[in-house]
Amino acid sequence: MKSNRILVALLISLVSVNGYATPLSDTLIKRYESISGQEANAQSGETFWNQDNNGRSCNSCHGSDVTQTGKHVKTKRVIKPLAPSVNTERLTDENEIEKWFKRNCKWTVKRECTPSEKADVLKWLSSQ
Repeated sequence: MKSNRILVALLISLVSVNGYATPLSDTLIKRYESISGQEANAQSGETFWNQDNNGRSCNSCHGSDVTQTGKHVKTKRVIKPLAPSVNTERLTDENEIEKWFKRNCKWTVKRECTPSEKADVLKWLSSQ
């Protein structure tokens, strides 16, 4: 009985540490960490997400609460939530993630994101 409680507590702690990461997001985070030589940091990812870049930020379209629907500021197109906790399709397709980073980083920060920035953002999104 006591060992069952310990096992349940251990499983709960693992889920809370890993958040809502997908196998792909974990793989990409490790890849970006390897390239950058830096460990992904969810708080840095959140800071990057909300950082103002001459009137643009990730939250301009996606919102600061990625569990909610966003709207593109220019086209007004609705954007489904990015948080894998409420949208199970998110962080499951490598081509979509790479396309998303390339297009949105160029629009938002006027350059491609670094591997470290990508790892940080994925780590943060995976916790939402």
